[in-house]
Parts: sequence; C-alpha cells; structure tokens
Amino acid sequence: MKLVVGLGNPGKKYEGSRHNVGFSGVDLLGAHLHIHEGWQESKKGRLVYRWCEIDGMRIELVKSQTFMNNTGVAVRYVFTKHQNLRPEDMYVIHDDLDIPLGMFKIQYGKGPRQHNGLQSIYERFGSKQFWHVRIGIENRKLETGNKKQESMSFGRRISGEMYVLQRFTDEERVILEAVMKNVLDELIQRLHKD
Repeated sequence: MKLVVGLGNPGKKYEGSRHNVGFSGVDLLGAHLHIHEGWQESKKGRLVYRWCEIDGMRIELVKSQTFMNNTGVAVRYVFTKHQNLRPEDMYVIHDDLDIPLGMFKIQYGKGPRQHNGLQSIYERFGSKQFWHVRIGIENRKLETGNKKQESMSFGRRISGEMYVLQRFTDEERVILEAVMKNVLDELIQRLHKD
C-alpha cells in the first residue's frame, strides 16, 4: 500500500489558506481518482481518511485533525496500524515557503528549512526519509519605503507565520490550480511506478 498525507489545519477558519495546500492536494487527488465516498474519521488516530486504488495498489489518503504542529500524531498512528508500511511508501503534500508560487518539487527526504507540520512528523516518525510533495506558496512582496520589490535582499515583509494562515488571492488561486494539476499528474505517475 501507499500513504498520501495532506498537511493543513482543520476547521472552516483555515479553509483556502496557504498552509492548507496539503489538504487541498489530497482532496483533488481523491476527486481525480473518482472517490465518491466521504472521509471516514478515526478518533483514535485524530485523522480522517479515504481509500482508493491505482492498478491494484491500495492508497490511503489522510488528513490530520490536529493542528499543524501535531501532525506527527496522525502519521505515527497510521504506521502503527499498518505494520508493513515503509517510509518510502509515504508521500506528504505540504506548503513550502522556500519555493515560489507556481512551482513544486517532489523529493525524497528533503523538505523546507522550516515547517512545523513536518517538524512534528520528523519528531514522531524519527526520520525525514519519505517523499515530500513541496508546493510553492512564496509570493510575498517586500516593502521598501513606498516601493514594493520582489527582491529578497532589501526591506521587510510579512512574517511566514502570518502569511501561511492567509487565504490565497484570486490571482494566486489561478496559478495554484495550474500547478496542482501538474503536481497530481506527477504524483499519480510515481504511484503507478511503485
């Protein structure tokens, strides 16, 4: 089997926020694979999940129902429940401030410099050795006097902690929709290969 975990914060307050790109990713993957049944809840695992299949390979889609900083609780639970699951069978979809909006990377064992959800997984899981599906969200402008600049060399910008909790603008959503299609195409190809 394979495991695809989407990172995000539960609740209406956080829907559509930059930090919830992982939740959006697993929702889109489920829709793309024509999963019609809804999410099932595991109170013990503090998560919701759905099952799908690609070429006979069972895939569990998971969204933690803890806040981002405790995502590792759900991931640890899934690995306890499925004893034969290996770290290389896990794909974690998450936002990434190290990558510009409109870009993505799927990398094994490599994530952003700082991400509290991933840090929780690293601590509970004891490893970074799994697939990181890194969705770029960086689109902050720098304020330098009265001018806005895109260079990261000068000026100040909104903190990452505040920025990730904001919702995407209409223009950003258009860019995100296009990149998410590419992410899903590549992710599905990788799931087919394994």
